[in-house]
Amino acid sequence: MRKRQQAQNEEISTVSQAPGGNQRPNTCCFCWCCCCSCSWYVMQSIWYHIQRSLTVRNEERGEHAGRPTHTTKMENIQIEEECQTPTVEEILSWSHNFDKMMKSLAGQNLFREFLRTEYSEENLLFWLACEDLKNEQNTKIVEDKARNIYEDYISILSSKEVSLDSRVREVINRNLLDPTAHMYEDAQLQIYTLMHRDSFPRFLNSHVYKSLLEGTEDSTTES
Repeated sequence: MRKRQQAQNEEISTVSQAPGGNQRPNTCCFCWCCCCSCSWYVMQSIWYHIQRSLTVRNEERGEHAGRPTHTTKMENIQIEEECQTPTVEEILSWSHNFDKMMKSLAGQNLFREFLRTEYSEENLLFWLACEDLKNEQNTKIVEDKARNIYEDYISILSSKEVSLDSRVREVINRNLLDPTAHMYEDAQLQIYTLMHRDSFPRFLNSHVYKSLLEGTEDSTTES
């Protein structure tokens, strides 16, 4: 049995090393100097991968969740609305202005992809949920969303619990007795500051950001 397996392995090795074999030639997309359109395709592929991975993540979360939470719905809307690749000027501006990146759907999606690699995606999701809550006018819906946010991001039983100090938690617990659209403002500011000071500098040095930036710069230069 062993001899037969060895013989088969030798045959496979011989075929793969034989000249004129049906080996797939390197395409131009792996050679940055061969084709002017290569880097454009690379940049598009990077952006497509980011948006596709976020969409798949949302679909999986919707399938496995016990209830269709406000978070899942909001994330799906966000992905659907963001359909264009950001320009090189826009991407460069993010490196100097965290606020501007956070106001851009493209910037939020890219930053979220990075946070996933650091297992801190819940920080951005919490901030977005608070933004969504502040835009709500219906009192009943405000109550429901406020309690959902508490269950998803504040409760110590949640797997997506964000890191807040005791003072902010006390304020939230008091506000939960009579929920309002702005009850999480202190907590939202604390998480926003954490992302800005802690995660954002690493994001700018990450492969996620640099890959998209390089691909966009090359496509702009060659065009």
